[in-house]
Amino acid sequence: MPTPYSKQGSKRTSYSAGRKTNRSNNTQSRTGSTFSTFKSSPLAKPSFKGNKSNYTSNRRKVSSKRKSSSFERIDVSRFINKSTIIEKEEVYIPTHTFSDFGIDSNLKKNIASKGYIYPSPIQDKSIPHALEGRDVLGIANTGTGKTAAFLIPIINKVIKDSKETAIIIAPTRELALQIEKEFIEFTKGMKIWSVACVGGVPIFSQIKNLRRGCNIVIGTPGRLLDLVKRKEIDLSNTRSVVLDEADRMLDMGFVDDITFLLEKTSKDRQSFFFSATLPKPIENLIEKFANNPVRVVVKTRDTSKNVEQDVVRVARGIDKIDVLTELLTGIEFKKVLIFSEMKHAVEKLSVELIKRGFKAGSIHGDKRHNERQRTLKKFKENELNILVATDVAARGLDIPDVTHVINYEIPQTYDTYIHRIGRTGRASKKGTALTFVG
Repeated sequence: MPTPYSKQGSKRTSYSAGRKTNRSNNTQSRTGSTFSTFKSSPLAKPSFKGNKSNYTSNRRKVSSKRKSSSFERIDVSRFINKSTIIEKEEVYIPTHTFSDFGIDSNLKKNIASKGYIYPSPIQDKSIPHALEGRDVLGIANTGTGKTAAFLIPIINKVIKDSKETAIIIAPTRELALQIEKEFIEFTKGMKIWSVACVGGVPIFSQIKNLRRGCNIVIGTPGRLLDLVKRKEIDLSNTRSVVLDEADRMLDMGFVDDITFLLEKTSKDRQSFFFSATLPKPIENLIEKFANNPVRVVVKTRDTSKNVEQDVVRVARGIDKIDVLTELLTGIEFKKVLIFSEMKHAVEKLSVELIKRGFKAGSIHGDKRHNERQRTLKKFKENELNILVATDVAARGLDIPDVTHVINYEIPQTYDTYIHRIGRTGRASKKGTALTFVG
């Protein structure tokens, strides 16, 4: 039965119009019950009078407007990795193993089955506080294990009390589905259920799953807002709340939506805020909705030491696509993620690369959800070795073995740049980030 939520002075490589030239770099480094959230009573179901299209046309519109990030002038030198000789960094020694945590034995078994023995710094420092019921503010770079840092304490709460529920809010559908995948792995054999509520797929199937009952809802702000307004989700008894990649949701203009959702949750809630940066609006949210949170900071530098960064200078009169093509033919460009700003530009670039013989695909907001997931799966499994994307792929996604990230245009903000290049150089592997400049 479903349970409730029923280095300095070294040589470096410079790219100029597709040709590699070596020059000295002297730049200094910049360091079984029914959960009230999901109505099971027939009276709570929407009335489908007339055809489905008529019902859809009368859906409530989300009131908040999406905002785009303002353009930031960025010194091009910040796109260059200034140092290949770096100071010796302190190696983090965990104070716990996962078996040390005071969590359910079955949960420990599922964690061990994933090969997890020692927690990452963000997990090691935050999980003990979360298990005590404290609110947590986690500041850490992408790819540091933030998902497990909030999932493990929440799952343990549900194991102790099957009426416990949680809402996890993520900026993109890809990240929400990735969180759900990890949740499923952690809860294998436990009969604890989740529902992913994201845009781009029919809302009616999600409503059906919600009515079956579950403990955890994972979703994007817009779709969650829609379901709350339809009274398919009642957050009044929800006592665990997660904002993942909070700064990205700010960039995407979701602050009003998030505020609305958090105001609907129980006053007696445990809050988890995870973010790579802490802009003022996010601080305001934390001040309003968190209760004396434990601040866990494991972010030590803006960009990974494993990522070699450089620029590709394109001289006037040279076609940028030709320069990109020349780069991609290099044997070292094994698995490449290319970012472009606009959805139509992403699609156009992907089509052109396919015409030129590359195994390329694209993901952006205008593509259907299933198509985005298929393309992402092919890229992860190396059926495609080039993925062209908007910033839907810049945050939180764990794509193994990306050798290169290419910014086909200069990103609008330096924070965006940081998150983009965080897709490579992961798990102690080396990566390269290149940014096209005029």
